[in-house]
Amino acid sequence: MEKHGKLSFRIAGVFALFAVVTMAVAGLLTYFSQMNIYTRQNENNIKNVARYIESLIQADGIDFIHYTDYYKEHFKDADIPIDVEEYESYEREYYRLMAEHHPGRVLDTNITFDELDDEVKQAYFIYSHVYWLLTFEWAREDFNLPYTYFLVPDTDTRTVMYMVDGERSSRAEHLQFIEENPQYREYDQPQGDEAGYMYLGDTYLNADDEQHAVIWDTWITGKEQNGFVVWHNIWGDTYAYYVPVWMEGRELGLVVAEVNIADVNKEILHNTLRLVLVLFGVFAVALIGILIYINSRFIRRIVDLEKGVMEYTSHKNAEAIRQLDKDRQDDDEIGSLTGEIASMVTEIENHIRFLMMTSRELAEAKGDVQRMSDLAQKDALTGIRNRTAYEKEIEKTDRELAVGRDEFGIAMIDLNFLKRLNDTYGHEQGNEAIKKLCFIVCHVFEHSPVFRIGGDEFVVVLKGDDFRNRDALLLEFNGQLARLQTEADLQPWERVSAAVGIAAYDKTVDSSANDVVKRADTMMYERKKAMKALRTS
Repeated sequence: MEKHGKLSFRIAGVFALFAVVTMAVAGLLTYFSQMNIYTRQNENNIKNVARYIESLIQADGIDFIHYTDYYKEHFKDADIPIDVEEYESYEREYYRLMAEHHPGRVLDTNITFDELDDEVKQAYFIYSHVYWLLTFEWAREDFNLPYTYFLVPDTDTRTVMYMVDGERSSRAEHLQFIEENPQYREYDQPQGDEAGYMYLGDTYLNADDEQHAVIWDTWITGKEQNGFVVWHNIWGDTYAYYVPVWMEGRELGLVVAEVNIADVNKEILHNTLRLVLVLFGVFAVALIGILIYINSRFIRRIVDLEKGVMEYTSHKNAEAIRQLDKDRQDDDEIGSLTGEIASMVTEIENHIRFLMMTSRELAEAKGDVQRMSDLAQKDALTGIRNRTAYEKEIEKTDRELAVGRDEFGIAMIDLNFLKRLNDTYGHEQGNEAIKKLCFIVCHVFEHSPVFRIGGDEFVVVLKGDDFRNRDALLLEFNGQLARLQTEADLQPWERVSAAVGIAAYDKTVDSSANDVVKRADTMMYERKKAMKALRTS
């Protein structure tokens, strides 16, 4: 027994040493692995954030070009409050001035930006700057980043202008910064000393050194680079990623996103050390208890049981466990444990087989349900969503109304002369006319869901850009239909005609989405009557 006890202590000692070394190595590997994973995650994060903001700019289209061009020449003339928190009031002021100075005109539709009055231009610029400033700030808040901003490099002077800055600074704060950092005085853009207004057009020299290489490579090539800029300055220690913005053949600037990983690295280290210490403490206590238990009575039988369990875990040979259960002679704790393990292994095998069978059945059922759902909401002729999907969309819109999301509209579109086409040329040509109109509707209102709710009726739920640009889209839609009528080489069923009515949600008259639908439907029928009257005259 003494030799047996010494052997137990030796085995326990070797196991303890091995465990300590393994935990130390595992702790280091865990730390560096987590560091590497976190760094890649954050690099991908700032890539995706920068690309996301770039996609928002692309969606803004020529409006962003107007904003950047005007900014470069007139940013010193704009007084924007340092504490601005919303852009809607500035948007309303721009549209008010637009309606007052240029009634009936729509920017880039029947009037160019250069033709606008100076007062309207500046209102447009202030609204645009506040919108993009808040958009960049919301992005970094949502994705927990220290800085997001928009740069405009100048290859001639090797300077960069922070058109949308990574942090707000007042004119007074900027003057104080220049006093404390005179090396930046050469590129100062004097705008007064008011504490209540933003300092715009912040400009710095970016020399042709290694630190700034990624910025200039991105700007000069017009393509994203694989590398990041590592910043160590008064604004912190960060990695920065740059995405060029191209629009209408022009490179407008660079969207930049930065991430600060220094503090997180320390936290990962502390967490790893705490985890290793906790595991070490738990393991030490457990090892002492196991050592006392083993040396007192049960080491050989536990080793046999361990071998049986290892045989099962390694080779899934449950017979080894069952054989131990058959051979046990004592009904003490170890004997009971052996019996319980044998029963558990049998139950696990049965449960695994049951789970595998259930999993296959669930996967098949899920696939069937999804296919049925897709078919139930899809129009067989046009491939767009049908009335069932439309009713769900209306219910969803009503839920959004309940929480204050009320910027939407409804377009009701009805194909003219479908019965005449069917009677004259056949239902196949009538179907072709329906599909032709469907294509035009989907093309014009490409950012909104389109539904076919009847034989010749379509509904568009206008949201986002389509809602805001609904008047221009209506002109484009009617224009495309009108051009079809002039194309003599088209078949009669290809020269489709349709009446359309568009209504925007108005909280003073609408209590639900269906109220908007009814008003759009009424406007559509009024349009149909007007078209009929025009043909008669």
